[in-house]
Amino acid sequence: MSGSAPRDRHRRQPGCGLPGRCSLFVPALVVGAWTAAGASHGGSAEGEMTPFLLAIAAILVAAKIGGELVERLNQPAVLGELLFGIVLGNIALTGIEFFDALETAPFLAIAAEIGVILLLFQVGLESNLDELLAVGASAVGVAVLGVVAPVALGYAVSSLFMPDAAWYVHLFLGASLAATRVGITARVLEDLGVTGARESRVILGAAIVDDVLGLIVLAVVLGLVSTADAGGTAAISVGPLLLVVAEAAGFLAGAAVLGRLVLVPLMRVVRLARSPTAPVVLAVAYCFLMAALAELAGLADIVGAFAAGLVVDDAIARHFGKQKERYRIGGSIAPVSTIFVPVFFVYMGLQVDLRSFASPGVLLFAGVLSVAAIAGKQVCSLAVFEKGLNRWAVGLGMVPRGEVGLIFAGVGATTMVAGAPVFDSETFAAIVAMVMVTTLATPPLLRAAFPRATGGSADAPKAAGDLPCAEP
Repeated sequence: MSGSAPRDRHRRQPGCGLPGRCSLFVPALVVGAWTAAGASHGGSAEGEMTPFLLAIAAILVAAKIGGELVERLNQPAVLGELLFGIVLGNIALTGIEFFDALETAPFLAIAAEIGVILLLFQVGLESNLDELLAVGASAVGVAVLGVVAPVALGYAVSSLFMPDAAWYVHLFLGASLAATRVGITARVLEDLGVTGARESRVILGAAIVDDVLGLIVLAVVLGLVSTADAGGTAAISVGPLLLVVAEAAGFLAGAAVLGRLVLVPLMRVVRLARSPTAPVVLAVAYCFLMAALAELAGLADIVGAFAAGLVVDDAIARHFGKQKERYRIGGSIAPVSTIFVPVFFVYMGLQVDLRSFASPGVLLFAGVLSVAAIAGKQVCSLAVFEKGLNRWAVGLGMVPRGEVGLIFAGVGATTMVAGAPVFDSETFAAIVAMVMVTTLATPPLLRAAFPRATGGSADAPKAAGDLPCAEP
């Protein structure tokens, strides 16, 4: 015991060891790569592979080291990747202009889009249709209120700070507050040894429903925005709203039915294939197909990717039964997503203009938005129907926005109405700040709440099969 303490202290020091030493090498790597690309090709990245390959190599190495350093502070790697992107996108403020082309590089935008599609496909794979139907009344109530309350608060805050903005801007910003990603919560619960507590079961069960509701909200908002862009009504009306809701729900339901009619029989063919990669190839192809169909239906491609993940996991479970773990493809998808997903988070960081925070109004906007995001998730705790549960702990477990909040922000920044993005640079920066605040605030708040929350329930069984998991 005494001999291991010095090693533990050394290991926890951020910046020590290989990641710390390599972090000094990263700026040189990125500068050299991008400068070499510009020198070799006249500064133009169009139609050239060399700038793409050099930029991707530099971003991947730097994102991985940034993620490693942040993880040593017991924070999710996504924050390190996002922070690296913010630094890279604003380094021109110091007079270094090598990276300006990255912010608008079309190849980087495509790589980032592939990354977010694969990310939502993984989320779908981790969510189980049967578990979705069996999460319990409290979990469903928490998820529903955890979507409705933040949307309403976000709409109110947006209307207060941007009174001249269109209604769809307020609605989209409210939708950005609705999404929850409880991977951070799940990690804290595991560290505390309370994954078997009843509060934990409600949180993780609600997260499954929340994923579905959040994407339906995004699909509905995108549909309304598309209607406004096409010259439709300038105000929210019941008819178009019900139509868009029906389209979004219909797409998800249709994807589930189609998957059971088509994918389950295809599993028999996959089982006969000699190539061990056949299941993964089929699954990824189906993911991209559903993403494309979602876009054709006027929804976001990530809605289709999420639906594909739900359907593929359900098809594998139904066809292979007790042998399903042998054919799970989540582990096979991970190496591919490990390449593309960090590109998405770096790309989101690149879009943040730090000059926006020079305005006290933007800083105040980001602060109030963060408070609204946290308060909105506390409202959802009112839907906990079981007696003896700590509602405070349940509400805090739903606070972090993480990757999904960034996805909503990215969609809002790239969705155009009358030639202008729904989110301008200041609104986008405020949402990114909100995502970071909620992500950083959740672990200490949960640690403070759970000792009072669980009592004896913390010692309940913690078998992997006991809980529906929203994220590994």
